[in-house]
Amino acid sequence: MTDKRYYPGARYALALLLCVNLLNYIDRQALYAVFPLIKSDLKLSDTALGFLGSAFMLCYMLAAPIFGRLGDRLNRARLAAGGLAIWSMATMLSGMASSYRTLLAARALVGVGEASFGTVSPGLVADYFGREHRGRVMALFFLATPVGSALGYVLGGQLGQRFGWQDAFLIVGLPGLLLAIPLWRLADPGRWAELSAKPLLSRSIAGELKDFLVNRTFVNATLSMTATTFALGGLAQWVPSFLNRSFGLDVGRGNLLFGAITVVSGIVGTLAGGWLGDRLKRRTPAGQLYVTATGFVLGAPLAVIAILSSSLSLCLTAIALAEMFLFLNTGPLNTVLVDVLPPDRRATGFAITIFTIHALGDAISPAIIGSLSDIWGLRTALLITPLAVAVAAVFAVRGSRFVKADQQAAEAGVP
Repeated sequence: MTDKRYYPGARYALALLLCVNLLNYIDRQALYAVFPLIKSDLKLSDTALGFLGSAFMLCYMLAAPIFGRLGDRLNRARLAAGGLAIWSMATMLSGMASSYRTLLAARALVGVGEASFGTVSPGLVADYFGREHRGRVMALFFLATPVGSALGYVLGGQLGQRFGWQDAFLIVGLPGLLLAIPLWRLADPGRWAELSAKPLLSRSIAGELKDFLVNRTFVNATLSMTATTFALGGLAQWVPSFLNRSFGLDVGRGNLLFGAITVVSGIVGTLAGGWLGDRLKRRTPAGQLYVTATGFVLGAPLAVIAILSSSLSLCLTAIALAEMFLFLNTGPLNTVLVDVLPPDRRATGFAITIFTIHALGDAISPAIIGSLSDIWGLRTALLITPLAVAVAAVFAVRGSRFVKADQQAAEAGVP
């Protein structure tokens, strides 16, 4: 397949995978929208609330390496479909929970299901399209991050306010079961007849990890993504509660405002990042990472303004601008990861990235922010997030030095 051609059925595959990715983030973020309701109903501390999100991410990152190895040997569409069915049922089980322990177990199972989809879907999308289109295609696929997150906040907040948090989970979990069948039947454009002949455990995990660690672009892009995941994961969980406590917005209105801002800013930032990254990449191999770093540098101070502002209008304006710049990284960073990994190593590579960004990112940041909030208050606790964004910019700039060499190595089949 040349860079200018699509694999047959590419547009249908992108549309289906985008819909599934939307459900991925809706089911994930709906929890945070109903935090105030769960806190009141189950009488939980902020630390306990934060751990609901951390438990999801812990299981997500632990399951990712398993699905990564399977994804480089088996049919990725069917692995993704199985994960979709698991997390959808687990989301509905969250709606049946009557205790903290039951809810915690259900959210952990959601993480296992989403790990399957998260490790194999970026490479699956990339293989349907040539390199010339890859940045924009990845940006379209990852529109699910802001749009799905916003829908999760809006649906979770509105449904939770009207019907209660348990019914909200039951409603948002159902659509995933309906999409599992068409996803199972989706063609996988990879070289699976050849790859499936290789042993699943042909090399040790330590041996494979060593191969990826010598890929300096991969390491720096992963660390940049880790730092921004720490920040965005913490903000995603706690901003609705921040608006509730600092400005007196109820669950429905607070999530509606935050969701609307996230949709608009996320779409603009994600699409602009994909377009700018592809254009700048024509001039320099590091173009995608330059776009990423610029977004982080502009977004960090705006996040500080949003957190410290005592004016609701200024706070919401700063949130909108900060999100727009931070979402510039979505398409470019994922495109860089795809470009510097050989096709038959992408699922494993994304599994390593997923494990790292969640182990050091949003698996710990919600609980850390929750613990600091119990001590100093939520506003002060949230100030650690702009610092993490600044660190992400540093790693993006460092990675730009090695992109050309690592892309050439990937084309030669070297991880």
